[in-house]
Amino acid sequence: MPARHDIAAETDLWDTYAGSAFQNDVEPAFCWTQYAGHGPGPEVLGDPATALEIGCGTGRALALLAGRGIKATGIDLSPVMVKKATERWAGTGADFVRGEVLEVLAADTATYDAVYSIFGAVWFTDPARLFPLVAGRLRPGGVLAFSHPPAIPGAYGPQGMYKGGFAGKAMFTYRYSYTPRRWTGFLERAGFRDVDARVLDAPEAGHIGTLLVTARR
Repeated sequence: MPARHDIAAETDLWDTYAGSAFQNDVEPAFCWTQYAGHGPGPEVLGDPATALEIGCGTGRALALLAGRGIKATGIDLSPVMVKKATERWAGTGADFVRGEVLEVLAADTATYDAVYSIFGAVWFTDPARLFPLVAGRLRPGGVLAFSHPPAIPGAYGPQGMYKGGFAGKAMFTYRYSYTPRRWTGFLERAGFRDVDARVLDAPEAGHIGTLLVTARR
């Protein structure tokens, strides 16, 4: 059964998250993994002139790209996060759009050389609905890249996730977990090619790795 996302409730969740995740002294940085200084950087995107981050959070990755002369745009569901990111990165050239990713991509007419997500919207959106929309926003040969933790073995599909423990107001969303092979299938059905889906090892043996997926339109 498809997950039934309550966008208003999820907005509240991400607004709450924004209050703790965003620090005013945050600096530009681009890292695909959850370990600082570990793994590849923006070179995964190739050499784009334009890039779109879906689920851009604090915007620090966008700020780094904008500092390199890339026209960088981000989408985030949380108005609190978008406001904070817009204020923090004013003057960098990065642009921040508030909205639900499926709705924004469906209405958007712009195209990009690269679309990416770092522990962002790809992890929290039905890929069967998301990937065709992303393909429509990529220029021919454009790159889609995303990362998030790998699926727990045997736990696949939409996974419910509460925010702030198991007491108090029920704030929750869904994240999507699949094997690398299944991610490849979703992408190929949406018209992508040259799919590379792999799990990067953590810097310390036995620790949680990072799923990193790249594909071309």
